Amino acid sequence: MQHHDPEALAVGLLSVSRALVDGISAGVRARGFDDVRPAHGFAFARLAPAGATITQLAEHLDVTRQAAAQLVDELIAKGYVQRSRHPDDARARLITLTGKGWACTRAAEAATADAVRPWAAILGEDRLRALEHDLLRIAPHGPLRPTW
Repeated sequence: MQHHDPEALAVGLLSVSRALVDGISAGVRARGFDDVRPAHGFAFARLAPAGATITQLAEHLDVTRQAAAQLVDELIAKGYVQRSRHPDDARARLITLTGKGWACTRAAEAATADAVRPWAAILGEDRLRALEHDLLRIAPHGPLRPTW
């Protein structure tokens, strides 16, 4: 019986994760969005499609409300998000993607496809689908992007 090496597995996953983030980031920059960072992409994932409050974004990013507010201020200044009245809570503001934010999100999706495409050549389509399935099964909170 073969035993797995938890450290080797963790190092491999972290290495692949880093390469994936770097590949997506490079692809987004190559598509003309050179003023965003990977942290912005994690915020965009929570904001799509219906937006979020600062509190919801802070929880998603696991940062303080102040840090989330600073990130939102930065993204507003760059034209990627906007604040508006919350339809259900007069005290809250809803943060949503602008047209530029959606264009950047589409660029990130294309960059993700480009970054993952070589994996099929290495693993084969069947093993790649199995890997996707297995990773989503063990992800503690499900897929990163909210389902819609």
